[in-house]
Amino acid sequence: MSRLFKGLAAGATLAYPLAVYFGLGRFNPVWLALLLAGLMAVRAWAGRDPVWWFAAAGALVLALASLFGGSWLPLKLYPVMVSAVLLLVFGASLLRPPSVIERIARLSDPHLAPEGVAYTRKVTLVWCVFFAVNGTLALATVLWGSDELWLFYNGLLAYVLMGGLFAAEWLVRQRLKTRMAAAGARG
Repeated sequence: MSRLFKGLAAGATLAYPLAVYFGLGRFNPVWLALLLAGLMAVRAWAGRDPVWWFAAAGALVLALASLFGGSWLPLKLYPVMVSAVLLLVFGASLLRPPSVIERIARLSDPHLAPEGVAYTRKVTLVWCVFFAVNGTLALATVLWGSDELWLFYNGLLAYVLMGGLFAAEWLVRQRLKTRMAAAGARG
């Protein structure tokens, strides 16, 4: 059952910018705010991951701000908040290892070599930079961009950039594994 919730929550999260964009001026923002808070709560419950509890709390704060202000602005800030939460989680894991990426890597390789640990720290740092830049750009679209620019960046370009980073890291990792395997065969 939690797989179904995770899948639905992931799909709704991806569709969020479209929902905000098409809701602008058409209905009261509080309904989408409450839906967002509920979505994050379901995702937190289904995933049992503390990151989603932070996202749910942040979504609730944005929902309350939207409720009391009657404004779409807090809802447009949601992508900024997500980047900020992820930056904090990934950054904190660099200060208190293991890093987030090391934890993920250890799911498939529990006996990660010291070189792998060093690599995962670097990848975690790269993701920190990504979240800082992404959050800054998302905020710029809220403050200075049109609704269309906000939708384009937060509903498409940010996902493309994230996918590009995933793909680039995967390619670098494959090259590193090949290099390490060749060095091990020689040594």
